[in-house]
Amino acid sequence: MDRNTVIGLVLIGIILSVFTIVNQPSEQEIKEQQKKELALKAKEEAKKKDSTKDKKTAVTEVKVDKNFIPKKDAKGQQIKTDKGLVYVNSKTKEDTVIAVKPSKESAPVAKEVKGELTRLETDKLIIDFSTKGGKVAAVYLKEYESYNDFAKKDGKITPLNLFTDGDAVNELQFTMNGKKVRTGNRLFTVKSKSKNSIVFELDLGDGKTIENQYALKDNAFDLDYTVKMNGFGTSVNPKNVLFNWKTAFRKTERLLSEQSRVSTVCFNGKEEGLDYLNEIADDNADAEEDIQWIAFKQSYFSSILRPEKEFLKEGTKFNIRKIELEDEKRWTHIKYYAATANLNIDNVNGGSVKMNWYFGPNDYETLHAYDQGYDDILNFGWGLFRWINLYAVQPLFSFLSSTGMGMGIAILMLTIILKFILMPVQWKMFVSSVKMRILKPEVDALNAKYPKQEDAMKKQMEMMSLYRESGASPLAGCLPMLLQMPILLAVFRFFPAAFELRQKGFLWAEDLSSFDSILDFSFHIPFYGDHISLFTLLMAGTTLAYTYMNSGNMQTPQQPGMPDMRVIMYIFPFMMIFFFNNYSAGLSYYYFISTLLSIVMMVGIKQFFVDEEKLKVKMAERKANSTANPKAKKKSRFQERLEEMQRQQQEMLKNRKK
Repeated sequence: MDRNTVIGLVLIGIILSVFTIVNQPSEQEIKEQQKKELALKAKEEAKKKDSTKDKKTAVTEVKVDKNFIPKKDAKGQQIKTDKGLVYVNSKTKEDTVIAVKPSKESAPVAKEVKGELTRLETDKLIIDFSTKGGKVAAVYLKEYESYNDFAKKDGKITPLNLFTDGDAVNELQFTMNGKKVRTGNRLFTVKSKSKNSIVFELDLGDGKTIENQYALKDNAFDLDYTVKMNGFGTSVNPKNVLFNWKTAFRKTERLLSEQSRVSTVCFNGKEEGLDYLNEIADDNADAEEDIQWIAFKQSYFSSILRPEKEFLKEGTKFNIRKIELEDEKRWTHIKYYAATANLNIDNVNGGSVKMNWYFGPNDYETLHAYDQGYDDILNFGWGLFRWINLYAVQPLFSFLSSTGMGMGIAILMLTIILKFILMPVQWKMFVSSVKMRILKPEVDALNAKYPKQEDAMKKQMEMMSLYRESGASPLAGCLPMLLQMPILLAVFRFFPAAFELRQKGFLWAEDLSSFDSILDFSFHIPFYGDHISLFTLLMAGTTLAYTYMNSGNMQTPQQPGMPDMRVIMYIFPFMMIFFFNNYSAGLSYYYFISTLLSIVMMVGIKQFFVDEEKLKVKMAERKANSTANPKAKKKSRFQERLEEMQRQQQEMLKNRKK
């Protein structure tokens, strides 16, 4: 940079500085500007107050039922509150506050309105209703609490909040005179209110009104909901009145990812029965038949809406989507649920639709008592596994838990009972393993006799003869295992879905429905988690011990190019550590106890019930008798097929040599 350029830049800087100083306002000018701004602000606030005052004073006459008598003070004037006028119900003798309707001239014109909350409460539910949309705004379950509240261990029950105001939409949608109408952002008035019921009314003018009637039931998780439309004439098609239901359910359990994994929208078709949306991805569906009920299902709680008459399939659709990472609700909410249902209303001139809302736990006994198929939403597996859970595991576990014993003891007793039932199977497996161990030297000799692949058929036939003559069978150990597998897989579904385990502790596990932790990390390990589950370690340890005890009985010769099955079986317990670390502690505890009992039974059978030397002698005698009288033992169909295949193979080799 040359000297002239530097001088030019300095001069420009000086000029700009001088210009800024010269044009800077004086202190007097600054004060005058501040006064003007304050005066303008005060003027705007005054206008707002006047507008609010006009709206408050411009009211219409309140129309009430003849059973409601104005409640007056000592001066003979009707008592007023900030929510409206006070009346006395002549039938119930209860005070009722009825809001004053604003006049049509003073009706707000803003698109967004703010409603007031009104609360109804029973021994099981607390429900907040909003005048904005005349809707259910928030639901609390008094007998339960969320994991965060439960973890406080303060001895006080903090009602569990399914959803709160701002997370729920329930509104009517229809077309009136060619214009779409939604009630969700319109201001309703409280027409009447009692201890367990409330009625909202929306006046659309020209005699057109919509009533949302709600009534709670004592000692139940039910909310009766009735929609009544009056005076719409031909302006609205009754077959096109839709009900929009949207909810963002709050996190209530320990592990948000697990709660989200099993949460979905379920719907029950009139003919086809239960169907549901994808549980792990965004999904949507249109109804293919009339719908009997819709359920917004979480892991342990659900909201179920059931109409008196089925929702019509036309216009009825369902949607669920995950909460994205950029959404601020990702730490506090599960998913976004949405359903649009055709109300199937008869007419819009005094016609009504009656519905029932269930807000409660996913407890089998509770859901089954409704006799509406609600219990189908429980994830007990499919096919045979669901049948085992519904008719064997669930009744037995329900009985044990109802006796008053702790959940940990109930699981222990369930495991013992199931093991006792399967004891004959366990006996067969052990005896078969002992026989295979006795025959192992002879099996090894056959493997050495026929090392070539082309002699595999001969080797197989001689092995089958050896097993037949000795009274042993490799399948005798496999079949009992196959009989046990359905139960093992059934309980894999049962315990994570068992509501009885929720927030029930045992030993070091504070909640058997969630993972148990003996050590928490400040970081997250991929495919493992941020903690160590002791029940999972114990389960893996007993599985490893059981595998080792049975490895000596396995007849699994190494095939060229094939992995050693014994190595795979030893790897499996270590894989369980990663797979079950975030699963239900009750499930890991069951598998641990089940495997431990299998080990104890195996040792007991070996020590007290099965004499290996006597069994060896008996097998030798059987083999000798079969050799002396080869026709005494009829060949099995499987052996006959092997012999026929060997004969065909020999003929093919002869033909090739020619």
